[in-house]
Amino acid sequence: MVQLTKEIKAAIDDSVLCWLATSSADNIPNVSPKEIFCFFEDHIIIANIASPQTVKNIRENKNVCISFIDILKQKGFQLKGIAEIIENSSKDFSRMEKVLLHLTEGKFPFATITKITITSSKPIIAPKYLLYPNTTEQEQIESAKKSYGF
Repeated sequence: MVQLTKEIKAAIDDSVLCWLATSSADNIPNVSPKEIFCFFEDHIIIANIASPQTVKNIRENKNVCISFIDILKQKGFQLKGIAEIIENSSKDFSRMEKVLLHLTEGKFPFATITKITITSSKPIIAPKYLLYPNTTEQEQIESAKKSYGF
Protein backbone atom coordinates (compact mmCIF):
# COMPACT_ATOMS: atom_id res chain seq x y z
CA MET A 1 0.00 0.00 0.00
CA VAL A 2 1.24 3.49 -0.90
CA GLN A 3 0.44 6.29 1.53
CA LEU A 4 -1.23 9.40 0.23
CA THR A 5 1.30 12.21 0.58
CA LYS A 6 0.35 15.78 1.34
CA GLU A 7 1.13 16.57 -2.34
CA ILE A 8 -1.31 13.92 -3.56
CA LYS A 9 -3.98 15.09 -1.10
CA ALA A 10 -3.50 18.70 -2.22
CA ALA A 11 -3.79 17.66 -5.87
CA ILE A 12 -7.03 15.82 -5.10
CA ASP A 13 -8.39 18.93 -3.39
CA ASP A 14 -7.41 21.05 -6.41
CA SER A 15 -9.05 18.73 -8.96
CA VAL A 16 -12.64 19.04 -10.12
CA LEU A 17 -12.84 15.65 -11.82
CA CYS A 18 -10.92 12.43 -11.80
CA TRP A 19 -10.90 9.67 -14.39
CA LEU A 20 -11.26 6.11 -13.17
CA ALA A 21 -10.04 3.35 -15.46
CA THR A 22 -11.40 -0.15 -14.92
CA SER A 23 -11.35 -3.34 -16.92
CA SER A 24 -13.85 -6.16 -17.25
CA ALA A 25 -13.06 -9.82 -16.63
CA ASP A 26 -12.51 -10.02 -20.41
CA ASN A 27 -9.99 -7.14 -20.22
CA ILE A 28 -12.27 -4.65 -21.97
CA PRO A 29 -11.20 -1.21 -20.67
CA ASN A 30 -13.52 1.53 -19.48
CA VAL A 31 -12.66 5.07 -18.39
CA SER A 32 -15.25 7.13 -16.60
CA PRO A 33 -15.11 10.68 -15.20
CA LYS A 34 -15.98 11.01 -11.53
CA GLU A 35 -16.98 14.26 -9.89
CA ILE A 36 -17.49 13.22 -6.27
CA PHE A 37 -14.21 11.85 -4.93
CA CYS A 38 -11.78 12.56 -2.12
CA PHE A 39 -9.21 10.98 0.10
CA PHE A 40 -10.35 9.11 3.19
CA GLU A 41 -7.63 8.00 5.58
CA ASP A 42 -5.11 6.41 3.19
CA HIS A 43 -7.63 5.55 0.48
CA ILE A 44 -9.46 7.30 -2.33
CA ILE A 45 -13.24 7.10 -2.15
CA ILE A 46 -15.67 7.81 -4.98
CA ALA A 47 -19.46 8.11 -4.85
CA ASN A 48 -21.02 5.72 -7.36
CA ILE A 49 -23.69 8.05 -8.73
CA ALA A 50 -24.22 6.85 -12.31
CA SER A 51 -21.57 4.17 -12.58
CA PRO A 52 -23.05 0.78 -13.48
CA GLN A 53 -20.16 -0.21 -15.78
CA THR A 54 -17.53 0.90 -13.27
CA VAL A 55 -19.17 -1.09 -10.47
CA LYS A 56 -19.62 -4.16 -12.70
CA ASN A 57 -15.99 -4.03 -13.81
CA ILE A 58 -14.64 -3.66 -10.27
CA ARG A 59 -16.69 -6.65 -9.14
CA GLU A 60 -14.98 -8.64 -11.94
CA ASN A 61 -11.49 -7.09 -11.80
CA LYS A 62 -10.35 -5.03 -8.81
CA ASN A 63 -7.33 -3.44 -10.55
CA VAL A 64 -7.93 0.23 -11.30
CA CYS A 65 -6.13 3.42 -12.27
CA ILE A 66 -7.27 6.87 -11.22
CA SER A 67 -5.91 10.12 -12.64
CA PHE A 68 -6.58 13.73 -11.73
CA ILE A 69 -5.02 17.08 -12.56
CA ASP A 70 -5.45 20.71 -11.69
CA ILE A 71 -6.41 22.00 -15.14
CA LEU A 72 -4.72 25.35 -14.60
CA LYS A 73 -1.45 24.18 -13.02
CA GLN A 74 -1.54 21.18 -15.36
CA LYS A 75 -0.15 18.96 -12.65
CA GLY A 76 -1.66 15.98 -10.88
CA PHE A 77 -1.20 12.29 -10.24
CA GLN A 78 -1.86 8.87 -11.67
CA LEU A 79 -2.57 6.31 -8.97
CA LYS A 80 -2.97 2.57 -9.46
CA GLY A 81 -4.61 0.37 -6.92
CA ILE A 82 -7.10 -2.21 -5.79
CA ALA A 83 -10.75 -1.17 -5.69
CA GLU A 84 -13.54 -2.42 -3.50
CA ILE A 85 -17.26 -1.65 -3.72
CA ILE A 86 -18.56 -0.59 -0.31
CA GLU A 87 -22.27 -1.38 0.05
CA ASN A 88 -24.55 0.78 2.18
CA SER A 89 -24.91 -2.20 4.55
CA SER A 90 -21.16 -2.10 5.35
CA LYS A 91 -20.10 -0.76 8.74
CA ASP A 92 -17.65 1.60 6.97
CA PHE A 93 -20.23 3.02 4.58
CA SER A 94 -21.70 5.69 6.89
CA ARG A 95 -18.29 7.19 7.77
CA MET A 96 -17.34 7.45 4.08
CA GLU A 97 -20.82 8.62 3.11
CA LYS A 98 -20.56 11.62 5.46
CA VAL A 99 -17.44 12.84 3.69
CA LEU A 100 -18.95 12.37 0.22
CA LEU A 101 -22.33 13.89 1.19
CA HIS A 102 -20.47 17.05 2.16
CA LEU A 103 -19.21 17.23 -1.45
CA THR A 104 -22.58 16.44 -3.05
CA GLU A 105 -24.52 18.72 -0.72
CA GLY A 106 -27.10 15.93 -0.78
CA LYS A 107 -27.92 16.57 -4.46
CA PHE A 108 -26.67 13.26 -5.88
CA PRO A 109 -27.87 10.01 -4.32
CA PHE A 110 -25.54 7.03 -4.24
CA ALA A 111 -25.96 3.53 -2.83
CA THR A 112 -22.35 2.34 -3.10
CA ILE A 113 -18.88 3.78 -2.77
CA THR A 114 -15.71 2.76 -4.54
CA LYS A 115 -12.79 2.55 -2.11
CA ILE A 116 -9.32 2.38 -3.66
CA THR A 117 -6.21 1.18 -1.86
CA ILE A 118 -3.26 2.75 -3.70
CA THR A 119 -0.40 0.47 -4.78
CA SER A 120 1.60 2.93 -6.89
CA SER A 121 1.68 6.61 -7.74
CA LYS A 122 3.38 8.85 -10.24
CA PRO A 123 3.07 12.54 -10.97
CA ILE A 124 1.43 13.89 -14.10
CA ILE A 125 2.90 17.15 -15.35
CA ALA A 126 2.41 19.10 -18.56
CA PRO A 127 5.25 18.73 -21.08
CA LYS A 128 5.96 22.48 -20.85
CA TYR A 129 7.45 21.96 -17.37
CA LEU A 130 9.84 19.39 -18.84
CA LEU A 131 10.69 21.23 -22.05
CA TYR A 132 11.03 24.59 -20.31
CA PRO A 133 12.28 23.75 -16.79
CA ASN A 134 12.12 27.37 -15.63
CA THR A 135 8.33 27.43 -16.12
CA THR A 136 6.61 28.43 -12.90
CA GLU A 137 3.17 27.25 -11.84
CA GLN A 138 1.94 30.84 -12.06
CA GLU A 139 3.15 31.12 -15.68
CA GLN A 140 1.46 27.83 -16.49
CA ILE A 141 -1.78 29.00 -14.84
CA GLU A 142 -1.76 32.22 -16.88
CA SER A 143 -1.05 30.27 -20.07
CA ALA A 144 -3.86 27.80 -19.35
CA LYS A 145 -6.31 30.62 -18.56
CA LYS A 146 -5.51 32.21 -21.90
CA SER A 147 -5.85 28.88 -23.73
CA TYR A 148 -9.17 28.04 -22.05
CA GLY A 149 -10.56 31.58 -22.33
CA PHE A 150 -10.79 32.26 -18.59
